[in-house]
Amino acid sequence: MLIFVVLTWYAALFGIAIWLVAVAALRMMAKADPLMRRVYVRHISYKTFYRATSSPWRKF
Repeated sequence: MLIFVVLTWYAALFGIAIWLVAVAALRMMAKADPLMRRVYVRHISYKTFYRATSSPWRKF
């Protein structure tokens, strides 16, 4: 695991704590909305800005 690359116990414990919190948060998100992953993947594919046009077939 990547957490154990750091050679101090404090860093390893901190990494394990972050891992446990992240897994718990992801499980809560999955229980709340099982389709959240699909929504996020679709959100990533959208552009950040869409210009206002009169119709989708209008030339830019």
